[in-house]
Amino acid sequence: MTDAATTDATTAATTDQGEPRELAGVLFLGDSLTEHGSWAEAFPDLQVVNSGRSGDTTTDVLERLDEVVQAAPAAVVLMAGTNDLHRRATVEQVVRGLENILATLHRELPATRLIVQSVLPREPERAEFVHQTNIHLRQFAPTVKAEYLDLWPEFADDDGALKTEYTDDRLHLNAAGYSAWADQLRPLLLDPTE
Repeated sequence: MTDAATTDATTAATTDQGEPRELAGVLFLGDSLTEHGSWAEAFPDLQVVNSGRSGDTTTDVLERLDEVVQAAPAAVVLMAGTNDLHRRATVEQVVRGLENILATLHRELPATRLIVQSVLPREPERAEFVHQTNIHLRQFAPTVKAEYLDLWPEFADDDGALKTEYTDDRLHLNAAGYSAWADQLRPLLLDPTE
């Protein structure tokens, strides 16, 4: 990344006292899928903060958004919702949780770029649930000026399951899965004009 691009990724905001505050870096927010990503290695030219936490549901992520606001990142890359599915949440509950996270980030960090990613596929019997969640998420994202990154075409097989080359357990990603994910993010993070 050039110095000009680095400067563009660092945007001024204000503190509670109205003083200028520099927004810095890209914060990856989510659950264990995010936590296990080597984002600093994948994006060495960016200042990266990994705020993924194993087991987090959308409610858990929402409850710790104060940490995100205090970090004042230039960009937030969000993926959440798969643990809600594991806990038998409905599509509506998952979508509402994601909408609350995005609306809060938009309200509290208006100068921060928001990138929300589709929920990754899992087992084929959960494909329709994930698909419906992603439809709602894609429709909601523009209302809070979030960019939506659809990972489904890259990660889903013909049955709507997570492709076997990207996982060992149909839930978590292996090295090839993280590499493919970084490849999907790279155009957005390194050349936001694309």
